[in-house]
Amino acid sequence: MGDMVKDKVVVVTGAGAGIGREFALGFAKYGAKVVVNDLACDKETGKFAAQQVVDEIVKAGGKAVANTDSVSEWESANRIVQSAVDTFGRIDCVVNNAGILRDRFFFNMSPEEWKAVIDVHLNGSFYVSRAAAPHFKNQNSGSYIHMTSTSGLIGNLGQANYSSAKMGILGLSKSIALDMAKFNVRSNCIAPWAWTAMTANIPANSPENIARIEKYKKMEAGKIAPLAIYLASDSAAKVSGQIFGVRANEIYFFNQIRILRSVHRNEGWTPETVAEHVIPAFEPSFFQNVPSIAITPWDPI
Repeated sequence: MGDMVKDKVVVVTGAGAGIGREFALGFAKYGAKVVVNDLACDKETGKFAAQQVVDEIVKAGGKAVANTDSVSEWESANRIVQSAVDTFGRIDCVVNNAGILRDRFFFNMSPEEWKAVIDVHLNGSFYVSRAAAPHFKNQNSGSYIHMTSTSGLIGNLGQANYSSAKMGILGLSKSIALDMAKFNVRSNCIAPWAWTAMTANIPANSPENIARIEKYKKMEAGKIAPLAIYLASDSAAKVSGQIFGVRANEIYFFNQIRILRSVHRNEGWTPETVAEHVIPAFEPSFFQNVPSIAITPWDPI
């Protein structure tokens, strides 16, 4: 047991399983009071996943409360934050972790598949963050931790909805970091690599895929929590507007988009001079059109 986030009140969305569950357990272990949010329910037993995690935390001597509201609606997202205030009297950190996947190649993706993923990831992150904002503003402190993904940062096949949401979250986090800096409120992103129910959709139908699954299984969900706990702590007072990644025992720091090269002509440009001058000048700096797995080919360490 540590006391890095002692008595801080933390909302973790999608905390019934996977990375979110590990966040909830980790925060509680380090002294935080946790709102475990998840709407998943076991059809056979009728028990909510969130309550099972709360029971685990309480059994270990921690403090937690379950919440089963959806992040994807404004009213229900507000109830998630309100449950923190009602139960523990305040809120200090929001971890926007709730997520779903509806993978499909772009040319086959339905509007419903697009909207479902945007609603949970992007709109949900806005709604829960926005609900906490007045509390953070009034108390002159607070921390947001958002889950992004290399599917957005770098790219991935069959995930236009998810990739777009995860890049949108980047813009949201940066805006929160800028808009709320004067209230000592921080906002950062983590891109997690982990084997969870959400990522366990790789079919074990070839030797390559079986090897890939084994590699993924080394990336335990619990490995992400230490960075999140740090980012919620007072030790991270100077860390805001940043993007991190965690893959097994590796922690990554991501760059952000900045102007790389520029060319100029006094007389302005024509389509022809763009072809003759601009593209030859920029082409050596073009980025490869590859999915994120091509950028991390080595085994998780």
